[in-house]
Amino acid sequence: MPVFTEFSSSSRELRVLPSFAPPLPRLSPKFTQPSTSNGEKYEVVIVGAGPAGLMLNLLLARYGLSDDSLLCVDSKPSTLKSGQADGLQPRTLEVLKSLGLSDEILTEGCQMWEVAFWNPSDDRDTVIERTSIVPDVAVQARYPHEVTIHQGRIERILETDLLRYSKRGVERNTKVVDVKIDEEGDEEFPVVAVLETVSQDGEQRRRTIRSKHLVGADGAHSVIRRCMGLKLEGESLDHIWGVVDLVVDTDFPDIRRRCAIHSPAGSVMVIPRERIVTGDYLTRLYVQVPGAVASDSNSNGTQAATKDARARRSQVTLEGIFQQAAASFKPYQIKPKYEGAVDWWAAYQIGQRVAGSFTVKDSKGANRVFIAGDACHTHSPKAGQGMNVSMMDSYNLAWELIYSINGLTPDAGAGVGSPDSLVDTYHTGRHTIAQQLIEFDRAFSSMFSGKIGASGDGTTSLTHDQFLEVFSTGNGFTSGCGIEYPENLTVQKKNKAGKNPIKGTDYLSGILRPGRRLLNVKLKRHADACRRDLHEDFPSTARFRILVLTSTDLLDPRGKSAQSLTALTKNIIPSFPDQLIEQVVIHPRLPRQFTWKDLPAGLKKYSEMRFYSGHELDDVYGIYGVDANEGAVAVIRPDGYVGVIAELSDVDTVDEYLGRCLRRV
Repeated sequence: MPVFTEFSSSSRELRVLPSFAPPLPRLSPKFTQPSTSNGEKYEVVIVGAGPAGLMLNLLLARYGLSDDSLLCVDSKPSTLKSGQADGLQPRTLEVLKSLGLSDEILTEGCQMWEVAFWNPSDDRDTVIERTSIVPDVAVQARYPHEVTIHQGRIERILETDLLRYSKRGVERNTKVVDVKIDEEGDEEFPVVAVLETVSQDGEQRRRTIRSKHLVGADGAHSVIRRCMGLKLEGESLDHIWGVVDLVVDTDFPDIRRRCAIHSPAGSVMVIPRERIVTGDYLTRLYVQVPGAVASDSNSNGTQAATKDARARRSQVTLEGIFQQAAASFKPYQIKPKYEGAVDWWAAYQIGQRVAGSFTVKDSKGANRVFIAGDACHTHSPKAGQGMNVSMMDSYNLAWELIYSINGLTPDAGAGVGSPDSLVDTYHTGRHTIAQQLIEFDRAFSSMFSGKIGASGDGTTSLTHDQFLEVFSTGNGFTSGCGIEYPENLTVQKKNKAGKNPIKGTDYLSGILRPGRRLLNVKLKRHADACRRDLHEDFPSTARFRILVLTSTDLLDPRGKSAQSLTALTKNIIPSFPDQLIEQVVIHPRLPRQFTWKDLPAGLKKYSEMRFYSGHELDDVYGIYGVDANEGAVAVIRPDGYVGVIAELSDVDTVDEYLGRCLRRV
């Protein structure tokens, strides 16, 4: 019988348990819930558990905030059951993949790869004809398609993962009655919120809590926005649309493609949806309803105008939507497949509004209350942006907020309640993108609601080519892949030396640019020859990454590649909190074979499993616009966006950039 002695380290449990995201290091004192006599306090309170609120809650929990520090409340008893958003764009899919949450969505959702355009036909009997089919996503992306899947499933996926990090999860049946900032009562926890919880037996209980920060992700009718005196500014257009989710019976040939239909009777958008438990497949129809709603350009709207708009929308019926759809689909037939085939329906008026500010500060200038998602911007569902932009609000806010809370920013040592310039960038970046969304949505919705072809009733018409151009040029924005953050603390458009090592301007195809996301590429890893996606080394763990594209002189100990890597690994990375900065290194085609002994020692120490060939699979240097003879270095923010780009030898720019964002140790 064999005899052996077994030893195991104390960290062995970490290897055999299911994997968890590594929490961020914390330099600020650890927070613990005070005794009952001192009241209920939190570092962050999130109001609303839709996609925006759940995304923020999950990220902050993954980054290390415990149930003592973090509270999320929602007035609903459960995740969404029907209706509302259903589309995920390529950039959102990339983010969900970086969280390890995309598998079910990609497998079970409906992938939309093409868009069919149907327009009036010259043949009276044909009525409408397909005029073109184009790719749904016309930009470079890891996932070159959209996915439609019910919002409730997305919420369930986020909440299920949240429960791995939080025993409490979301506190449901709880609404916020009032919010105010009271610095005199508690300078460190100045946000006061009154919560009302309804128990299972219907009993209402009120309690008052305090927090350092509060985030309103509570939808278009946000209580937080109203309590803070923030206003949505914009207008509603004079178009009413009906939307219905159902199992259809039709002979229309493109019912499983995304379609834009302009018929003599009106406009329809077809959105194929996922398979349901019966084995049938859902379809969403957006149907333009005849008639107009008076335009409302008042940011808040008078009570009379609001009531008038609501009254007109209330006249829309499900039967009326089907009648209009049947007229628009002629000569094809379309109807519910069976009794009970309709899952959900609604009527809405197209409106585009954005809040003037996404944050509220205290008397010292520190950001205390934030709004995200529909609470700070509303628009039509035509471009499929609502849920996507909302979750990206949270994706941006989460890492900035946790850095401030954990004392990882340069301003962290300024004292209790001091402003943090890193958190200021949330409004700067996301408000700019929200305004761009509103402008695009206004143009796209107006054109989609218009008529294509000759118009005999005096109304403005447009050509198919005009509509197709708006669709195509807006593809970078709608996919989320063309979003560009403006210049701010975390986005440095020009380096100090004033030299840009990047050649080209086709940013949608991958050319590196500060403020834009890092495009995924395929690489071969040096250590084990593993074929790998670069995005796998940029998971959503809130770390900064230094991306080094070395030059052809990498094997020269006195070359700029070796000198830069030595400076980064010996002087720059160790000067910041441990495990906060990761290094990814790519090399071009080199003159000879090599082993680790031919490379700078720091490369193996910091990048042994993040060191790749950039020429054997994808032409990484060509895609990113980098001259292989010169190389380049870029800092990638925790959300995957390029922060700064510098020449390979200009490590001072990297050091200065990181020093503005991170606290040195």
